[in-house]
This record gives sequence, C-alpha cells and structure tokens, in this order.
Amino acid sequence: MGFLKSFFNNVFDEQELPGDGGAATALASSFETISEFELEAHLAVSRYGAFELTDAIRPSYGLEVVPRQGFRHDVYRDEESRSDVPVLMAATSKDQLIDTFMELLEPLGPVVDVVLETSHGAAGGGHTDLYREHIDMPILQSILWDFEDLLLNDGCTGVAVLNPRMPQEVQLDEHKLLIVYGSDLKAYEGILIDHHVDCDEELRFITEAEHVHSTTERFVEQFEELKMRLGMDGAL
Repeated sequence: MGFLKSFFNNVFDEQELPGDGGAATALASSFETISEFELEAHLAVSRYGAFELTDAIRPSYGLEVVPRQGFRHDVYRDEESRSDVPVLMAATSKDQLIDTFMELLEPLGPVVDVVLETSHGAAGGGHTDLYREHIDMPILQSILWDFEDLLLNDGCTGVAVLNPRMPQEVQLDEHKLLIVYGSDLKAYEGILIDHHVDCDEELRFITEAEHVHSTTERFVEQFEELKMRLGMDGAL
C-alpha cells in the first residue's frame, strides 16, 4: 500500500465508511487492491452524466452511489428535546452549488449566526466547530463569495448559517451537500426546484457509501483567512 498510503496522506485528508472511523480499514475495502493507474483514473472523474462533482470529494471505486442532482426529505432526531426536526437534503452540480446555497440563505432573515466546520488535521472523522453570532446577511454573503473556491473544493470545510429565533438552519457541509433543518421548509423546497433540483425520495447521497475527501495546504491557509474575516477565535 506504499503509493496509496503516501497518496492519501498527502492529497486526501479523510476517508469515511458508515459506522467506521478507521481510514486504513476503509482504504482496504475499496482502494488498496486497485492499481495506481486505476486509482488516478477514478479520482480524475468529476462528471457523472449531467452532474459534476467539486474537487472536494470522490465516491468509492465501486460506485455504490452514483452522484446525481436532487433533494429528499428526512428527519433529524433531537435527543435533547426528544423531538423530530424536518430536514431537506440536496445535491447540486458544481456549476450551481454556491448560487443555490446563497439563495437558500435568504429566508433566514437579515441577521444570522454562522458556524464554520473544519476537519483539517483531524483523525478518525473528528472536526471542530467555530461559532459567530449576529452577522448581517449581506456582509456574510459577501465574505462567503470571496471564499467560493474554498467552500466548493475543500473537503475539510463546511459552513452552516442559522437563525435560532425561527429556528432554521442551512448547511453546506464538507461533502458539498446542502442541508436545511427546521419546520415549514416550503420556501426552501421552492428555491431548490427553481434551481432545477427536483424532489426524489429515493435519492442516495455520496455520504451513504464509501468516499474520500480532498484538501490542500492552500485550503488550510484560506480557511484561516476566512476564520479571521468572520471574527472567529476559538472552538464551540
């Protein structure tokens, strides 16, 4: 596994399997037995039909889940309040991902809180959350547009924007999925449909099978700049 070990240590920061935090086990399951040529060819594929992945993530070599556009309804169980929270989960092609995300932020209102999620340097699927309260939406969106490349292509950076007074939350996660939490999500459904992201309750996402995340030192530096621009100093 000499080349693969070097490749994943230097290029791909994390690999996940459902219920398994061990990267070595995950690698053995799909990537260890393929040749260097097969690996390079697989990682070079970013388009599956009309759907284009960002540089942040790639599916398993066996393609248990083929990436495609759409959204589905789900439920998040809040154990603290013992309540079920409605969820929309969506995948959009690279060319419209940030536009769709920015429009999904609009129903949250003029002043929001923002959370940055990072797994840079983390082991075993861990991550750190950084929180900033009370930022004007136009200022936040302007800053996020300045870091479009990071948000699109770094597989170790995620961002969530929320209005705790509603309460609703919109997330662009490390896998570049769009996730909306809260009650009365009709406005968000309408935005997704307007962007040709249609409802498909049978849709499976790249997170539901083996996959790999990508990052670079350049993205680590950009994340630190974004953190500074948002006035974030510590972890939650």
